Amino acid sequence: MELKELQDKMRQMYLEQDTKRGLFPTFTWFVEEVGELAEALLSNEDKNIQEELADVIAWAISIANMKNIDVEEALRKKYNL
Repeated sequence: MELKELQDKMRQMYLEQDTKRGLFPTFTWFVEEVGELAEALLSNEDKNIQEELADVIAWAISIANMKNIDVEEALRKKYNL
């Protein structure tokens, strides 16, 4: 799956409910997922790390969608890709 496809799918599935929740509450969920990723890394359990990485990426994309930011374009600009 391409990053643009993922972002479009996330937009279709979650933008409405994320918008209702609000930017800062959504950001709080993102931060919670980062904490869970930290715990997974400490446990060194690959399956758990994989799941938490997916959650962190999904919540970051949700925030990007709320701010109408194209993640692929942002990465291209930031890292000269």
